[in-house]
Amino acid sequence: MKKRGGFIMFVMTMTKRKLIRAVMFVLVLITGIAIGVFAILSSIDTGAENVKLPIYNVKRTDNKISITFDCAWGNSNTDKLISILAEADAKATFFVTGEFADKYADDIKKLSDAGHEIANHSDKHPHIKGMNVNDLIADTKECSRKIKMITGNAPTLYRAPYGEYDDKAVTTLFGMGMSVIQWNKDSIDWDKPTPETIIERTTKNISGGSILLFHNDLENTTQALPTVLKSLKEQGFELCTVSELLLEGDYTIDSNGTMMPKSKTTVNQIIYSDNHDANLAFEALAEKLSISDINALLSKDVSMETARKLASYLTQEQIAALKALPEESLYNGFIKLKEAVYARENAVPGSSTEPIIKD
Repeated sequence: MKKRGGFIMFVMTMTKRKLIRAVMFVLVLITGIAIGVFAILSSIDTGAENVKLPIYNVKRTDNKISITFDCAWGNSNTDKLISILAEADAKATFFVTGEFADKYADDIKKLSDAGHEIANHSDKHPHIKGMNVNDLIADTKECSRKIKMITGNAPTLYRAPYGEYDDKAVTTLFGMGMSVIQWNKDSIDWDKPTPETIIERTTKNISGGSILLFHNDLENTTQALPTVLKSLKEQGFELCTVSELLLEGDYTIDSNGTMMPKSKTTVNQIIYSDNHDANLAFEALAEKLSISDINALLSKDVSMETARKLASYLTQEQIAALKALPEESLYNGFIKLKEAVYARENAVPGSSTEPIIKD
């Protein structure tokens, strides 16, 4: 990039032949990878998007944040938590396991009746990374069944035990209609730090859309929570459930796990190709890729991670359509793609992009 007349100008200096060769190589590489990705979706019989990351936080224009608790073992402080949250006029989301529901149904009912959200934390608290898809589905459904029996409501949120997951698990869970929720602020209360340490970890550098993680059945959490809630309220944050925090309508999840509205820029109005599937492919890539991602495609050593990322964004039909494009059409579509992504990332009033291509 270089500056000209005060504006940022984008310069691409690669040859047309090199660009086409690089892109065709990547398309060939991702074809094989894509087979495995699409097999996952077929196994759960869903049309869900290939979402590869859970939601760690939400891009919002207000100061809403969510306090969450994982409940898998004991119930020593349920009444105290309800009292502390009520005093702060705060609603929280409790991720409970099916085993917890078996032992402490009354506690779950109390939490639900107090206006808190009850969400799915698996039935048996397994390690879902690498777990068989059918076993994951069965375990998840069983926990949801138990929660619905107690509260009357089927949960729509899921948090993976141990915070572990892989692409297959996340894709499966989203395909089941569950939003997979992580966190971006961790109290690490399970390690039994002092209440002062918990307060420090969960009240500093918080921003709207944050999701905070705590656990129930811990005395240090019970001691720290009143001060945590008071501090967050004094900073102007509104404490809501995770479902209230999530965005409505179309959204995307970026590479940091941030849930954000889908771009409404003119990127989607660009005609990249006369071929319908190829045009859809370019539109999908324009939404998902960054300039650094695109530059990675043009490197001499394309990584498997780059290929997997591309395969997760495109359907088999779209990949096939791109591969079938004449070289000139592929080249023109790719140039429009890079211009669109660059414009999106540098959307400053008065700025312009002028790609310079050497024939």
